[in-house]
Amino acid sequence: MILTPLEQFQIISLLPLTFLNLDFSVTNFLIINILTIVFFILVIFYITSTSTYGVTFFLIPNSWQVVVEIIYDVVQQLLFDNVNTEGEKYFPYISTIFLFILLNNLTGLIPYSFTVTSHLIVTFTLSFSIFVGLNIIGFKKHSLNMFSLIIPANSTIFLACVLVPIEFVSYLARPISLGVRLFINLMAGHTLLKVIVGFSWAMLLFEDILVIIHIIPLLLLVILMGLELGVALIQAYVFTILTCIYLNDSINLH
Repeated sequence: MILTPLEQFQIISLLPLTFLNLDFSVTNFLIINILTIVFFILVIFYITSTSTYGVTFFLIPNSWQVVVEIIYDVVQQLLFDNVNTEGEKYFPYISTIFLFILLNNLTGLIPYSFTVTSHLIVTFTLSFSIFVGLNIIGFKKHSLNMFSLIIPANSTIFLACVLVPIEFVSYLARPISLGVRLFINLMAGHTLLKVIVGFSWAMLLFEDILVIIHIIPLLLLVILMGLELGVALIQAYVFTILTCIYLNDSINLH
């Protein structure tokens, strides 16, 4: 039984395994990730049919295939709007990030599950790996011209001395804000849900007419669940669109 709202984010070792002082334990974190991947793979195999040419989608899509196609259309449109045709080759990577965040956000809404994206190490790993990759792409394409991102165009030497440190700090803050935004929104929302559930459960223990009042936090809980569903979708979208914007800066500069 969870006693405090923050215990739902605790990583629990279900099967302790150590080898050469390295921890390979099976945790709830790992189980949820595996289940999410298996679910997506099963959905893909369910909506596709095998042929002599491999696995292909149905010409007339079923409901599951429509959902998958809508998701990919959203990601493709984001890439085209921000990076134009040059972003097409990055579509597999961007769509994978979007699906990873979206599926883990939605899985965290299931009672007694685990929210992977509510951990700072996960969101920071995503954001910093993206940041490093975008810089590699930028320097490979533009070489030293990449520094134009932190040097305002047509600025005097005096103005550049003032603006360059500001732009540099702002540029370094990108991966931090990208990771913290996702972490904070998911953690805060789930904590609030747990607080409301605990409050509602405590009111059920009353014996008098006060028991009826517990309907109020239950109604509030339903509203918050709808809000959390929206947050799960929006945060995956926001993370993806910011990645596309940063990718456009690395490819096309200012």
